[in-house]
Amino acid sequence: MSTTREREAAASQRPGAGSGPRPDRLAHVVLRTGRFAAMIEWWRDLLQADVVFRNDFIAFLTFDEEHHRIAVVQPPGLGEPVAQRAGLDHIAFTYASLDDLVATYERLRAGGVTPSWVVNHGPTLSAYYSDPDGNQAELQIDRFATNEEATAFLASPAFARHPVGHSVDMADLVRRFHDGEDAAVLTAYKYDHENR
Repeated sequence: MSTTREREAAASQRPGAGSGPRPDRLAHVVLRTGRFAAMIEWWRDLLQADVVFRNDFIAFLTFDEEHHRIAVVQPPGLGEPVAQRAGLDHIAFTYASLDDLVATYERLRAGGVTPSWVVNHGPTLSAYYSDPDGNQAELQIDRFATNEEATAFLASPAFARHPVGHSVDMADLVRRFHDGEDAAVLTAYKYDHENR
């Protein structure tokens, strides 16, 4: 693990970096709900998470070494979710490979959970899912081997012209994946030819 001094030195090299310490990592997200049991089950199933604590009003879930990544809380007197309001749009989770993303898509689809949108953003191939309250989870894979390559892509002419990316037919991608098509072809960004 890096020291505070090393992290500060690395942060000072990034464009727009402030002079103070930065967080070491994002720890967790807390979701308020009136659909307590449904939300716990949905997030547990989506992420294949373990419920490490649960009582009548709060639950903690994790899928890795962190003690909790998602918390679900049901405060008294909570109203219904309001669509089309300013606020958090989605929470993104990165998978290690296209194999893992396809396996997750197939597992969820078999349980009746389908993405509302699948998109190749350029840096990522992403599938968006909505929980019982309408919060979105983005399940993604990185298209680039390193963060530096992805960051450079964000400065490309193609990304400037198409910053959202293009929709992907996930059922077709999965069929082609099982037919043995190369992952680089399946995750190709259709605007890559514009990077000149």
